Amino acid sequence: MADSRSPSRDAIGFATLAGSTGVAGSYAVAGYSPEFLVAPIDDLVVRATPGPIVAWIIVNVGEQGHLLHIALSFVIATGLLAGTAIVGLFAARRFDSPVIGSGLAGLFAWGLTASLTAEPLLAAGAAVPVAAFTAVGATPVAARDHDPSRRRALISSVSAVAFLGAAIGLRRLTADDDVAGGSGTTDDEVATLLQEAEAKSLDIRGDVPGLVSTIEEFYNVDIAQFDPELAPADWSMTITGEVGDDVTVTFDELTDMPTEHRFVTLRCVGENLNGKKLDTAVWTGTPIESVLEAADPAGECGCAMLRAEDGYFVQFPIEALESGFLAWGMNGRSLPQSHGHPVRVLIPGHWGETNVKWLAEIELLDEEMDGYWEQRGWHGTGPVSTVAKLWSDTVLADGNLEVAGHAYAGTRGIERVEVSTDGGSIWQDAELSEPLPGTDVWRQWRYEFEPDGSHEVVVRAIDGEGNLQPEERSDAFPSGATGWVTKTIGG
Repeated sequence: MADSRSPSRDAIGFATLAGSTGVAGSYAVAGYSPEFLVAPIDDLVVRATPGPIVAWIIVNVGEQGHLLHIALSFVIATGLLAGTAIVGLFAARRFDSPVIGSGLAGLFAWGLTASLTAEPLLAAGAAVPVAAFTAVGATPVAARDHDPSRRRALISSVSAVAFLGAAIGLRRLTADDDVAGGSGTTDDEVATLLQEAEAKSLDIRGDVPGLVSTIEEFYNVDIAQFDPELAPADWSMTITGEVGDDVTVTFDELTDMPTEHRFVTLRCVGENLNGKKLDTAVWTGTPIESVLEAADPAGECGCAMLRAEDGYFVQFPIEALESGFLAWGMNGRSLPQSHGHPVRVLIPGHWGETNVKWLAEIELLDEEMDGYWEQRGWHGTGPVSTVAKLWSDTVLADGNLEVAGHAYAGTRGIERVEVSTDGGSIWQDAELSEPLPGTDVWRQWRYEFEPDGSHEVVVRAIDGEGNLQPEERSDAFPSGATGWVTKTIGG
């Protein structure tokens, strides 16, 4: 005989439906935003995942790895709300009252959601459907209704599907209101720089991006799935810690300072050797040095911790920061939300993940501290390594074979790219695009040859200091992928 204190299969089914529709209800009122119930759970999942597991996912799963933690967060959110429905169903059975049961379930669902999201009003979006489905599940028990459970489950399933559809539809109708940043028109100076980049791009027949990446194609990596939402009027950055005086800068004050437009390339430390998480944009902002000087920086270590609104943090030497840049524009538009709206930092020559988005604070330190990724085993804020990417091989109309890609070496620049079509025995210089203005930019390369059967094509770069790209291959963890890119073509 089954234990009467254990939830029945029917009760578990109703609770699961209540939990899933509660998650949908939270989505309906909050959207895919930090106020959505799944967001704080996702943040906890990301922070609680051990560093070795994070490194394995980044290296072996790549850019789709975020789907694993967001899926787990959805399951956890559904399970938590289902638990509140189970409590409500037991209360309904104990007191023979669907009203008491649904009321308790809704109250607990509301309390849980409000405590996690800190949004008591929006928490009702999760609480109402949980209470409603708990009432549906509890009513047959209180009324001693002997309708088959299959019929009740069918009615509930149809209702759940209808509710989920309505939630998704509502969010689609209001989706335009959820987009922050990325608006505006391109001013004349940025337009001139974009035209210069287009003119300097090589005539590559294969699928290789130009010298400036569009905002839509620019790669994007964050520690969590949900980006902070900040209006420029609400943004400020504080310089604190080992300083003569704390300094707070508002967005209006920052944008009133001398403005620059810079070509800057970013490369992800977690990408594979020939991956495509390498992009360039024209960024608009203010040099950080004058802001730092106003705070009169001190401290024994000569270093600072940069902190972001999403909880991310990175340590930099002050010397590196002094050449940095507080950016609020990208390709002539306001900085998109996914790239740090309203303000991010760009530090020349360093890996992409150290260029903090949604910057909130610069803390001058008295002693060195590990940053977010250093605590998880990655190398920190050292300079980016040299790489030549082989992104395209195309047969031309005359039968020749064109190979092409990009090369990047941080602030060292790219002097040459060499190509071998015989596995590395003989090397030839590739054609390079003219350098863009700036100290931290990539270059395109292309090489054309007459194929004769199968070829093992190898590419390598020489940086502006005359250093040859290291041949030995290494994985992304912990210091970024290195080695010569090799690809067998033809045959």
